[in-house]
Amino acid sequence: MSVSSKELAAHKRIPLGMVIIRPAKLFDLPEISRIEVKSFREKYPRGIFMVFLENNPGTFLVAEYNGRVVGYVMAYLRPDLEGHIMSIAVDPEYRGNGIGKALMLEVMERLVKKGAQYIGLEVRVSNERAIKLYEGLGFRKVKRIIGYYADGEDAYYMMVPAREWGGIS
Repeated sequence: MSVSSKELAAHKRIPLGMVIIRPAKLFDLPEISRIEVKSFREKYPRGIFMVFLENNPGTFLVAEYNGRVVGYVMAYLRPDLEGHIMSIAVDPEYRGNGIGKALMLEVMERLVKKGAQYIGLEVRVSNERAIKLYEGLGFRKVKRIIGYYADGEDAYYMMVPAREWGGIS
């Protein structure tokens, strides 16, 4: 999947050093929902974000630029010690600036500090851009999940063992 010149023109080039990664707050939920709507065919109900924020405050993060939320990631530690990435999205206007990678690195570090032995996620098989990002972070395709999404598209389950990830030691 290539990025069109129209999409490139819509991207705002920003210095990643001016992006703040921080825990999400209740007042961020409208912006998180806005990004969700712009990013996914299947959207989580707003109530999911509220429950997730209440139960996983340290691993529900936002990327903020000039006071505006431009991305988010939701993750949690499962009882089997899998750090699971539930959702990640960057506002389409701000993609291509390294924000998704920065969010992933921060949440992965937090999950490993909480005791995650490995980190896993599901991704649409057609989402080549996300797959490339995850592979660059050490994730490997473990299995294909047939019909995972409501529209029938398959997903890859991807994972990286904590001991193989190059984050914290």
